[in-house]
Formats: sequence, C-alpha cells, structure tokens
Amino acid sequence: MLKIGIINVTGYAGAELARLLYNHPEARITSVTGRSEAGKPLAAVFPHLACYDLTVEPEIAGSVDFVFSALPHAASAQAVAPLVRAGVSVVDLSVDFRWRNAETYVEWYGNSHPAPDLLPRAAYGLTELNRDAVRASKLIANPGCYPESALLALAPAVKAGSIGPDIIVDSKSGVSGAGRGLALQTHFGEAAESVSAYALEGHFHLPEMVQELARMWPQAEADLEAGQPPSPKVTFTPHLIPMTRGILSTCYAPLMPGRLPAGEAAGPAVRDLYHEFYAGEPFVKVVDAPPATKHTRGNNMCLVYPTVDTRTERLVVVSVLDNLVKGAAGQAIQNMNAMLGLPETLGLDAPAVYP
Repeated sequence: MLKIGIINVTGYAGAELARLLYNHPEARITSVTGRSEAGKPLAAVFPHLACYDLTVEPEIAGSVDFVFSALPHAASAQAVAPLVRAGVSVVDLSVDFRWRNAETYVEWYGNSHPAPDLLPRAAYGLTELNRDAVRASKLIANPGCYPESALLALAPAVKAGSIGPDIIVDSKSGVSGAGRGLALQTHFGEAAESVSAYALEGHFHLPEMVQELARMWPQAEADLEAGQPPSPKVTFTPHLIPMTRGILSTCYAPLMPGRLPAGEAAGPAVRDLYHEFYAGEPFVKVVDAPPATKHTRGNNMCLVYPTVDTRTERLVVVSVLDNLVKGAAGQAIQNMNAMLGLPETLGLDAPAVYP
C-alpha cells in the first residue's frame, strides 16, 4: 500500500484529492498539511472527510512514497523541490512546473522561479497527450483546468493539421475555480444570477495553452528551423458562471483547405477523426450531442463534441469537465497511476453525480 502525502489538503483541490483517494485500492493517505488549519483534525476542517483519522500538520510527517502538492504558485515549488531532490515522486497541481521556460514565469508573476533547475525534469501531466513522458518522470506538472479543457478539445484537429493557427477558446467556469479564499467577485450575492468575463488582458493559463498547442503543431519543427516560433495564436476569454463546479469550453479555429471533405461531409469526417484519436482513452469520450457540465460533475471524464460550421468553414468543439476532478485532483491521481505503472482508472472509475 502506497503511503501518500497531500500538501495543502485544506484547499478545494487538496480536499478533492482526499475524497477520491479514499477508495483507491493501492494508496493510503498518511500525512496531510495545511497552512492555516495545522493542528486540527481533518474531520473538523472538512466534516465530509470524517472517514479519515488524520490531523492537519504544518509539514509532511514521516516517510511517504508519493506526494501531491496543492499549494499556490511559488509556495508549491518551494515545498516540493526538496522532496523531488530526495527522490520522492511528486505531482504538483500549481502552475510552477508547467512552463518550460523560467522567463515565462518571470513575465507572468514578476519574480524568479523558486526551482528553475527542476523545470527540465518535469513532465506536463496531460496523460492522454503526454503518456510516455508522464510514465518516465518523477515530477509531474498537473495541467491547469482551462488548458486541459481546451487542449483535449483541440488536440485531434491540431495533430492532424486540420485547422489554421488562429484559435479562439471561450470558457465558462464555476466559482470553485477561484479557490476557497474570500473574494468579492465570488460571493453569492455578487456571482449569483450573473455571468461575467474576466482577465481579458491575459489569463495566466494562456501561455500554457499556447506552449502545449505549439508542441503539437505539425509545422513546429519547420517554424523553429526558420527561426520563427511555432504558429498557433490563441485568444482566450474565461467567464465566471454562478455554479460550484464545472468548465465548458467552446473552441473555434479555421479549417485548413483540403484537409477535410467539403460541405456537409466535413462534420462526420471530423467526428471520425476525434473518435479514432481518443479510441481506448478511459477518460475522454467523444459524444453525439453538445454536453453539459452536469454530465461530468464529480468524475474524471472530459466529454468532447466536435462539429463544423460549414458556412464559415470553422471547426467548433465543445468540451466539458469538472474543474476539481479532471481539471485538478482526478487528473493528478490519473498521473500518479501512470507514473507507478498502475491502471489509470484506479480510484477514478465512477459515473458523474446527477442531478
């Protein structure tokens, strides 16, 4: 039985890790930490986790085989760096190891990276698109929830060379994506019965989307040889929706001439492309009708609906996932399973909660 530590169990993602790992047949949580609730029983902080007889501690206690970190950026890298250097396997749910270039970190956060020497050792943990690297690494950068929804929606078309570089990602997320910290915009009276866009000047998930799309871009090598960055340009607009969980992303991109059949045959052809790409994937399903966020509430699925707007010759893809499960804790456990050579579905194979 694997001994698991969770750093910052007191956030939404940390608590969701504890909930999902309770039924994992090969793992047992032995240590949990929290910066503000240290010394309290976990059940006192989260009554729904009364199944655990654990105390929230300031630091990981005892020896552990595997650690999840759900700390915010910078604090997470500082906490996990000694563990990684000591040989402990880690999945980091923060942004700290997602960007391959430490200069990007400085650009978006205004301070230097806490552990730049570990960036080359980190694998980007979108298992469906990077499985071999995940299996070979002991440090995983868990994807951001918005990028995961966009990348899973776009990857089949990008890899097939079916779309052009001008991509629009329009995403809606529930308030849990903002974390447990108090903020005026996520108070019930402010968020209820309203929808709002935010971060139009640039969301910190945008460079992650661009980075990973560029890695898949068919012309990436030719662009780099020509001294140009890989081609994709992404316009990303996130929105806050008055619900607790869930992300719905609608992605748009122009079709490349000649890559798909013309006219009404384009829609069935793109669906066939997506079905083939995700064949055998346990947690991505190509569906026959536009999905709703409730279809993935509480589970590790991402549902994808691709179609073609023949009037404008654009690909349109809708994806939905639970931002706390597939977009955070569930993806982290899927990564752990892959790293350890276990079936990726262990502890995660459950239907959605409905209604």
